[in-house]
Amino acid sequence: MRIGIDCRLWNESGVGRYTRNLVFNLAKIDKKNTYTLFVLSKDYKSVISQMANGKWQIVKADIRWHTLEEQIKFPSILNKENLDLVHFPYFSIPIFYNKPFVITIHDLIINHFPTGKASTLPLPLYGLKILGYKYIIRKAAEKAKKILTVSNATKEEIVDHLGVDRNKVVVTYEGVDRKLAVSSQKLLVKGKYFLSVGNAYPHKNIERLIDAFSNILSSKNSNIFLVLVGKENFFYKRLKEKVADMKLEKNILFFGEATDEELSKLYENALALIMPSLMEGFGLPALEAMENRCLVLASDIPSLRETCQDTVVYFNPYNIQDIAQKMRDVYLNNIYHLSKKIDEGLARTKLFSWEKMVKETLNVYNEG
Repeated sequence: MRIGIDCRLWNESGVGRYTRNLVFNLAKIDKKNTYTLFVLSKDYKSVISQMANGKWQIVKADIRWHTLEEQIKFPSILNKENLDLVHFPYFSIPIFYNKPFVITIHDLIINHFPTGKASTLPLPLYGLKILGYKYIIRKAAEKAKKILTVSNATKEEIVDHLGVDRNKVVVTYEGVDRKLAVSSQKLLVKGKYFLSVGNAYPHKNIERLIDAFSNILSSKNSNIFLVLVGKENFFYKRLKEKVADMKLEKNILFFGEATDEELSKLYENALALIMPSLMEGFGLPALEAMENRCLVLASDIPSLRETCQDTVVYFNPYNIQDIAQKMRDVYLNNIYHLSKKIDEGLARTKLFSWEKMVKETLNVYNEG
């Protein structure tokens, strides 16, 4: 088959990591099909240097996701390539593309946690945008030959909210980048610290985390830190204002984006990774932390229970006191009493691999 993969989010964080690992592992294991990757111009040189050969064609598609241009122009770019199948690794697809495709839906978080406060649009227009999103994802789910997703918890969300046959939805767990466990970087944060990795959208629940962290600070343990890793956006700017208002700038550090090597070192030396999310599709930072022998404190929500099982310490993400108590327990006891969970976490990561995910994805392609 001639298979197209939408790689416009190649250098984004979550979906980008998924897309890169999909492509790199397909290159290793698929000896039959040929591929066309659709990329933004800014990523073209990087992708072509890694992937260009007889089986891999790279095509520029300078069309941003969530735009009218995506709906009007992207189908003609796809149609020129005469593809047997297209994989859209993100829900934002051109709904007028009428040839066979599969789609990955990572989560339905925006159904539950709209991000209108970050939009520059007037509220009525933002409301229309959300309606457009819901229409597109429902239409994509309806037209797709198969829907890939990253956890059974998200599969149930898809079946429930999008009204598709559950046999159409295939769960392919994400993997862990093993290279994250190799690091020779110098210490990036001096002192004991808790770590949070990811964006600061409302469902990530970082405001409650900050409130919980402020509860454990005192004159006796003023040398403890909370390190927030993620790309600065509207929500991180708002968090900085909250931290300033609470006079916590000395103890809450905004690291910004981190390279894989920096992230590895941050995991290795943290007291714990904290994931206070109200909802997740899969919870990849938890696995990355466990791969680096970092204890995980996590919200007691279905997707994280599914990914981590009993290898992490759970808390009620709506209860600031519970979050604070779990952090206090770790800080005061210096995590040695939880070393068994660290060992079990590392062992659990071995059950997840990008190669396994891609083999399962390739089976879906070949069924089509």
